[in-house]
Order: sequence, then structure tokens, then C-alpha cells
Amino acid sequence: MQRWKQYGGLAGLFAVCLAAGLWGFRSTGGALPWAKRSAKTLHRGVNEGGGVLIDFGRGIVVAGPIRKNGMIIEFVALVLLLVVLGVGMYVYADRYGGFDDEEHTAP
Repeated sequence: MQRWKQYGGLAGLFAVCLAAGLWGFRSTGGALPWAKRSAKTLHRGVNEGGGVLIDFGRGIVVAGPIRKNGMIIEFVALVLLLVVLGVGMYVYADRYGGFDDEEHTAP
């Protein structure tokens, strides 16, 4: 494949993803609802007093909807799957990732 086709395809994919992201951002109301909610949470935290940012005594903090709906097993399975996939890709790239010098020469 020619280099200009690769860069053109990458630029097209970036433009499509950017357009989809902007459309989703505008259709959900943008950042305003999240900014208001974040400001309320920050002000409530300041008024009620702080605490440690990381508390090792509590263990791993999982998001409320995952914890309340009993999806911990699915969440842990997904995390483990991603860890195994990442380690597998690292091992594969380390073992088989070498290229011959002929592939790097200019056409």
C-alpha cells in the first residue's frame, strides 16, 4: 500500500471519529450538565471536609452502578481478559515482531 493512501485513510478515519464525537457531544447537551454536576460534587466535598485521596484500607473502589447491579464478576472477567490480551500481544510482539531490513527500504 502506498504511503499517501495510508495517511489519507488515517486522516479520513480521524475525521469520521471526530465528527461522530462532536455529534454525540452536541446531541447529549455538551459539557454543561456534567460541569454543573461536577461543580456541585466539588462544592459538597469542600463543605463536608476532605479525606484521603487514596485509601488503601477500603480496597479497590468500583463504580456504583457496577457494584449495585451485581456485575462485579463480569467486570473482573473483562479486566482479566484485557490484561491477558495485553500481555499476549506484548509477548507476541517481542517474539515475532522483528522485521527484515528489506521491508524498510524505500521503493
